Amino acid sequence: MARGRDTELITLRNEELLRRYYYWTEIKRLRFDDTFHQLSTKEFFISEERIRTIVNQNYEFLQELDREYRLGKNTEDKPPMPPKRKRGRQAGVKYGKRVSVISD
Repeated sequence: MARGRDTELITLRNEELLRRYYYWTEIKRLRFDDTFHQLSTKEFFISEERIRTIVNQNYEFLQELDREYRLGKNTEDKPPMPPKRKRGRQAGVKYGKRVSVISD
């Protein structure tokens, strides 16, 4: 019998951890530091540093999870996805124009 940790169980744990990380950061919009604390102290009971390492090592899995979720695959028990974040100037919004709220 092999000694040490079961790699299949570790792989399954990491996959579930990444799914929960995605849920907290992208669906519930929890801040990253709060997400690491939640996963560390209430769900997986491993250090925040170890969770960061797992997330960094499995970035491609998170991207694939995001693609699947946005395409609607495996959504039987998932809450609705928030719209994609918009950054920068948005079309149709005028900037620099000041409007007075004080009547003359």
